[in-house]
Amino acid sequence: MMRTNVDGVFFASRAALPHLAVTRGCIVNVGAVSALGGDWGQAAYNMTKAAVRNLTSAMALDHGDEIRVNAVHPGVTLTKPYYRAALAEGTPLRKRFAERVPMGRPAEPEEVAAVIAFLAGPDAGYLNGVHIPVDGGLTASNGQTDLYRSDE
Repeated sequence: MMRTNVDGVFFASRAALPHLAVTRGCIVNVGAVSALGGDWGQAAYNMTKAAVRNLTSAMALDHGDEIRVNAVHPGVTLTKPYYRAALAEGTPLRKRFAERVPMGRPAEPEEVAAVIAFLAGPDAGYLNGVHIPVDGGLTASNGQTDLYRSDE
């Protein structure tokens, strides 16, 4: 996981920096909502995505005079048939998911791509070091249950 999630981002960014400095390009890293808080049973994954988050911030500071460096942090995204089946309407996992995510559903890949496109485009020209969770509102919560919801 370190090689893929951290080394891959670091070395690809380092290789691109000279070109991006000349073209005034930008970097949009793809982290994960897991970079912003822990998940049960995923310590290694969480660690690598948190490293991408911090690398994004450090690069934004170090290179912000020439290029912008930002990140998106998707929540569960329906990128694989397994996820689509496990999170299909009516499944127990979908019910548990809906209890935690205010929008009540996982993301579609296109929804994450749209945020990446925005960050890479001219409308985000003054954004640098930004971390956008694309998570249906998951990180809006402090984790406490809805004390006022009635299940009756």
